[in-house]
Parts: sequence; C-alpha cells; structure tokens
Amino acid sequence: MKVTIKKVSFWLKAKLFILCFVYGFYFILKRLVKWAWNPKKFFDMRQRDKPPLCLVDNSLGKHSYVKLKGIKFHYVEAGEMNKPLVLLLHGFPDCWLSWREQLPILSEHYRVIALDLKGFGDSDKPTNRRSYKIEILINELHQFISTLGVAKCNIIGHDLGGLLGWFMIGLHSDIVDKFIAISSPHPNFYWMEMAKNNIFNNKWIHFSRLPFLPEMDALKEDLSVINDTFKHLEINQKREENYVEAYKYAFSRSEDWTGPINYYRNLPFVRLNSSECFNNQTLLIVGNLDSGVSLESIIQSSEYVDRFTIKVITGARHFPHQEKPNVVNQIILNFLLGPPTINDKGSRKGIVSTWLGSLSSTVKYGNQVFDAVHKRTNGVVSHLQKVYLLH
Repeated sequence: MKVTIKKVSFWLKAKLFILCFVYGFYFILKRLVKWAWNPKKFFDMRQRDKPPLCLVDNSLGKHSYVKLKGIKFHYVEAGEMNKPLVLLLHGFPDCWLSWREQLPILSEHYRVIALDLKGFGDSDKPTNRRSYKIEILINELHQFISTLGVAKCNIIGHDLGGLLGWFMIGLHSDIVDKFIAISSPHPNFYWMEMAKNNIFNNKWIHFSRLPFLPEMDALKEDLSVINDTFKHLEINQKREENYVEAYKYAFSRSEDWTGPINYYRNLPFVRLNSSECFNNQTLLIVGNLDSGVSLESIIQSSEYVDRFTIKVITGARHFPHQEKPNVVNQIILNFLLGPPTINDKGSRKGIVSTWLGSLSSTVKYGNQVFDAVHKRTNGVVSHLQKVYLLH
C-alpha cells in the first residue's frame, strides 16, 4: 500500500489564508472590546515558578529524556521493559499528564510511555514554524520509537496526538500494531467537522495561523482558556491534586503556546493520500457529548481502515479518557488484549457488527449519524441479513 502526504489544493490554501485574516480581524475586534471593558482583568496573570507535585511525581512512572537531532523529548515510562510497548500521544492543549488514569492500568500488561510532544510540557519548544512540519514530526516519532529498542508498538492518541497517530499508521504501518484514536478523526476529516461550540473551533484555528496574537490571546485572564478546556476536572478532582493548575503551569508563558499553536499553523495544509485502506487494527473512541468532534466524522474515518471498531462513550465530551476513565480503560484493554482478527476477508464484517452494536445506543444523538451509518454499511448489512436468513 502506497501512502503519501499531499498538500491541499491551491484554492483551499487560498481559502485558508483568507479565513485566517477574516477571523483574525474578528478576534482582534472581539478582544479589544473585552480589553476596553475590563483592561485589568484582561491582562491579569499569576506568577507560576514552581511546578505542581503531580507534574514531577514519580508514582505514575519514571521521568526520562532522550535527544533526537538536537531536540530533547521528555516522557514518563511505566511497566516492564520486556513487555509490548504502548505509546501515548496527548492532544492540545495538554501534556503527558493527560494519561494519568491510563498509566497505572496499562502498565500492568504493557511497557507504557506517555510522551510530551515537541513544543509541549518538558520537551523542547523550538519556535520556528518549520520545526512542526508533518514530515519532521512523523520522522521524529519514528526515531523515538526506534531508540526504545522495539520493532513494533501500539499507539493511543487523543485529539492532536490521534492526528499524528493517523499519519504514523499511514506512513509507518510496519511499526504500528494496533492504533486507538480518541476524539480524533482521520486527517482528511479532522479540520472539517469542528463544531461551533468547541473552544478551539474553526474560527480560532483560522485565527491561530496569525503570528504572535494567538499566543497573547491564550494568556489572557490568567489562562482562562485552560479553565474552559478542562471544566471536567473541576468536578473530578482526585487526591486533592489541582490538575487545572498543573496545566496552567505547563502553559504559563508565551513560548509554551508557540510550539503547540505551530501545529495548527502547519497541519491544516496537509492530508493523507491513500489508494487502499490501512490494515492496522484500529479503535475509534468518541464522547457522545463532544462539541469538537462530530460522530459523522468518526464514522467517515472508518472508510480508511480495513479492520476497525467504534466506541461511543455516553456522557463524555472531548476528554473521554479523563472523564470516564474506568469505561475507557476497559475498552482499551479489551481491544489491546483481545484475540487478533482471524482473516482480512471476514474481519471487516465481524467488526462492523460490533460497530453497529455500539452505535445502537446512540439513537438519541440525531438522524445524521444514522444516515452516515446507512451509507457506510448498507452493502455489508444487506449481506449479513442474507447470511442470518440462511441460518
């Protein structure tokens, strides 16, 4: 299977630049009004010089570093070295701490590594936009896996990390065994379905391609964007650890945002070009209340996967692995530890049955989902009905 990275068309590129300036002007006016109304609050910012304990605690795993071509990567490792590797890739705005609920459970069966992506957390933060080109990012992930001394690994990615995972199974499918994408559609759909109610919606993504201003916007009102993004943590605080404050520490400076935002300055301009489906076993997880990812885009993503399962997490929004950790952990373990598919010809039908079963509980989430499911599975379902009649 030949998979390549392709650039978006000239017309789409032109459209993206126009939208950048249009929404840039929109956000500048909007923020000026907010600043004029309460200038003191707008620029209010607490000094954060000491990391919260949860960011440096070794109870979840050992903190380590590796340098690849001059770029330092920080990661947290748990589990036995001789066990199969699971690589965890966080989203935006996030860091390795995103996987605090998964590290202890997965480390019972796997060697688990939660990586700080380049530009995030305690990894290096080059400010050059070119450092975040998709070819460079994927090559670095490939090198990182190689330095760990393994031939294959499983990848679990959330949001932006899931997007990178899609590129990994497209360009380096030989080193990825199983792939789990959480709240992360295929790259060809990732940028198309961001709902209007999401904090980092299409308007903000377009605005983020401007220089300097998005970083300033993210810092306003003592990082209020972190409060808005991680509202679920205010309800689910554990062991009196203030995870919201940990995220604010991780993103407390302008340079803490430049690297992460550079992903969004580059990645909307690339897609995956593939003539065949990926053969890696893939699990797609999405919260039914996620305002940033539509169920339809997740379903459409399955067009690119030959062996897939879809799980909809009831009551979860954009961070199902944090909001419903027990449910998600069990789903992940069942997928990773479950028996391999018997053969390629029978696998698609069997897994589609599982997929339809998981979707049966989502009737209340709208007719558009079922329209998409009907288009996606019409031929398969008809075939299955004939088989059942024969029996």
